[in-house]
Amino acid sequence: MSHINVKVAAIEQVTDLIKHFTFVREDGQPFPVFSGGSHVVVSMNINGRIQRNAYSLMGNPEETEAYHISVRRQEKSRGGSVHMHDALKVGDSLQITFPVNLFALEKRARKHLLIAGGIGITPFMSQIADLERNKANYELHYAYRAPEHGAFSKEIKANIGNKLITYVESEGGVLNLRNLLSKQPLGTHVYVCGPGPMVVAMIETARTLGWPENHIHSEQFTAPPSGESFKIKLTKSALEIVVPPEMSMLEAMEAAGVDAPYLCRGGACGRCELEVVCTDGNLLHHDHYLSEAEKAAGKKIMPCVSRAKCDLLEVVL
Repeated sequence: MSHINVKVAAIEQVTDLIKHFTFVREDGQPFPVFSGGSHVVVSMNINGRIQRNAYSLMGNPEETEAYHISVRRQEKSRGGSVHMHDALKVGDSLQITFPVNLFALEKRARKHLLIAGGIGITPFMSQIADLERNKANYELHYAYRAPEHGAFSKEIKANIGNKLITYVESEGGVLNLRNLLSKQPLGTHVYVCGPGPMVVAMIETARTLGWPENHIHSEQFTAPPSGESFKIKLTKSALEIVVPPEMSMLEAMEAAGVDAPYLCRGGACGRCELEVVCTDGNLLHHDHYLSEAEKAAGKKIMPCVSRAKCDLLEVVL
């Protein structure tokens, strides 16, 4: 993928666990215009190993002098968020991809129902700008554990007023998805981003209530889990690559010089999908893209987040 060379212009500690990063282009040019819900993939060098993580773009998509992302520190992650929090300094250089939107607003919707949990608020920050500019009908429902974890809630409230409804768990706030979804007018589209259980609950509730599938939108990037080492063979080149326990298949291929396709690197978009030729073990699927039937068939795998428990996995690439 094409990249943009950027430098860190500012870092803000938003909460104890969340930092906000402002990037500007190293060549001094404006960034490309993007649409609400877009993300970029940030490349970082962690002890000599390149790791790439996807982060939602925030702010007004039409203000292109800078890009903004926020990162929640995840102690149990593979180190990307910890690196961003502990190692990155103002003035440091990075590479990011051009924006990609896998969580776009449906322009024909009669109403937009936005549901955020925790750090899942970030993609909605740019969507709000689009919705306000277009004078669209929308509500933002934002759930978080305690007041100190409500990143950007005051800023959003000042911007959109009563269109923001918050649910603070420590104060007894409960987001009743069934009640919320059951009273929406026809033509409403719902969007959710947040912890896995919230995303799954929203999708299942909407389906149970009979919402059309194309009115249900979600975003959830999964970090690739660690596992046992195994070897992959690429049929077109006959190249064999060892996938270490701490790397994804995609990262191992990239480290070996393979230009493998990707967009989200979080198991959501399907761009990196590979055809499985054979394996002497079991596939371990962790993506949100393949259906349960496709996973059971064992003919496809998403190398950005999935892996295998085997000695050798052969794929078409």
